[in-house]
Amino acid sequence: MASAILSEEKNLTEGPLGRQILVFSLPLVLSNLLQALFNMSDIAVVGRFAGSQALGSVGSTTIFVTLMTGFLIGLGGGINVLVARFYGAQHPKDVSKAVHSALLVSLAAGVLLLVVGVVFSPALMRLLGTKPDLIDGAILYLRIYFLGMPAMAVYNFGNGVFSAVGNTRKPLVYLSIAGVLNILLNLFFVIVCQMSVAGVALASILTQYLSAGLIVRALLRSEGCYGLRRDQLRLDPAMTRSILGLGVPAGCQNAIFALANLFIQASINTFDTVVVSGNSAAANADPLVYDVMAAFYTACSSFMSQNYGAGKRSRVRRSYFISLGYSFGIGLALGLALVAFGPAFLSLFTTEPEVAAAGMQRLVVMGLSYPISAFMDCTIAASRGLGRTIAPTVIVILGSCVFRVIWVYTVFAFFGTLLSLYLLFVCSWTITAIAEIAYFIRAYKQQMSIYDPA
Repeated sequence: MASAILSEEKNLTEGPLGRQILVFSLPLVLSNLLQALFNMSDIAVVGRFAGSQALGSVGSTTIFVTLMTGFLIGLGGGINVLVARFYGAQHPKDVSKAVHSALLVSLAAGVLLLVVGVVFSPALMRLLGTKPDLIDGAILYLRIYFLGMPAMAVYNFGNGVFSAVGNTRKPLVYLSIAGVLNILLNLFFVIVCQMSVAGVALASILTQYLSAGLIVRALLRSEGCYGLRRDQLRLDPAMTRSILGLGVPAGCQNAIFALANLFIQASINTFDTVVVSGNSAAANADPLVYDVMAAFYTACSSFMSQNYGAGKRSRVRRSYFISLGYSFGIGLALGLALVAFGPAFLSLFTTEPEVAAAGMQRLVVMGLSYPISAFMDCTIAASRGLGRTIAPTVIVILGSCVFRVIWVYTVFAFFGTLLSLYLLFVCSWTITAIAEIAYFIRAYKQQMSIYDPA
């Protein structure tokens, strides 16, 4: 009976792994790429139709937005791992308990971040040393944008559930619908209504609630064990602890990354407004590349979790290596493309040559560095797929976050150049990747020792 119930979606424990991971990841790649492009439309619209000051205002909020949204994405990743493990082990009752508890946990997290974002955004913008001519627009953008945190939390919950059971197409469809509407609303609010930064923030939250509503509707209509049932919507104590145990460290990891990057943004803000705006334009490449690479990290966690639950040792190991190869390759391809076509990319966000020239300094360094991050992030996803979250988070905090802060106050303080600031990314990724790989090898041997070789 369990097998019949679980067969509605994809079984990731059988079949050719290379092809399966690619097919699984492609909708995620498109989904993440669309999400990055739609998010970029906020800055593109204000940059081209509201001027460089509006561009700088919205761009100055990027780190703070990433701080909050990164936590919700990490929480969704923890939900993905837990649901995938029970799904692979063919425990439909546990899948259902995990899904219903996860929705409530995610919703509570979204409301909490809404309050934190609205209340503390002025203090944080001042702490970052945001330019006086940019700070009012930045605060306005943040306060409107964070009204959408509950919706973002719910969408990431639903995306995690669908990915865990092998269905990556539905989130892509819902995100596509919401994203197209987001672009249309951006243009309407900024060009027609002359709302500038407030307009792009309003467009974002309206479409976030649309995507959340669509994904919840799909889960309510699903007849699978992962479907939502109103009469079962309650917190299961054991599942809630597991969700928090997996999701909170992953969310904190993402948030702490952003917190460390606050020091980088503060360092950027010591330069003139042209450099700040150029950095804001070029920084749009980061989510574009990271989010596409992240599709393979999600695949890594999902495949490893299902196969770990099913006790298939060989497929667990191979899932990691195949996902790592894919993520490195796509990071290299996108990075080189950005170096080659950087001026065209930056023209999407600014028409001012001096701003574009400042942005190219970042694009060249980062474009050549992106593939290195795969060794760190894919290995973290692999450890998470085995149920290990605390140690990888600690390693990230030390190897990337603390290291970056130290770099800002030593190397950057000594040289004081943009190059000395941008190089900290690849150096921190390399150090952290070495430590994460060493930990994963040990964790894999420990976790797999309970199974016979397969």
